[in-house]
Amino acid sequence: MMRFAGFMRAVLALTVRAMVADSAKGPRPSLTETLFALFLRLVAVASLWFALQYWAMLTGFSLGGKGRFDLLPPAWKAASTALAVLFPVAAVGLWLLVSWGPVIWLIAAATEIAMHEVYPSIFGINRLLVIMHLAVAAVFLLFRAALFIQRRRQARTVRTDSP
Repeated sequence: MMRFAGFMRAVLALTVRAMVADSAKGPRPSLTETLFALFLRLVAVASLWFALQYWAMLTGFSLGGKGRFDLLPPAWKAASTALAVLFPVAAVGLWLLVSWGPVIWLIAAATEIAMHEVYPSIFGINRLLVIMHLAVAAVFLLFRAALFIQRRRQARTVRTDSP
């Protein structure tokens, strides 16, 4: 029985080595790509936090129960329910690093910016929230520009049909 277990371990080790050697090796992500992924995951955590705040408000767990759905004015009902759905969806998309994650986050952030900047008489003024959303959008655009420049340089240097 001991011999068989040792034999199986050796066969398994050889199989794993063969699989690793046979696997396609892709390029390692650059520092910019790694930092961009970390940034998107941090935004995902923040989006989840916003989602939990909206759900806590709507269910009466925060604001002393004064933000319960049945007690809200119609404008707040529409905005808070939309954001309570948009933010967790954006968080999932950002965490998975898929292309629709930032789009959903942008829709949610634009909604909150419009709430507090276009309709301050209904939703109140929250300048910190607006500034933070704009800062995240600016950092996102800077990362995308840096990645675009980096990929363009790589495409120029790696071409096989160059004279």
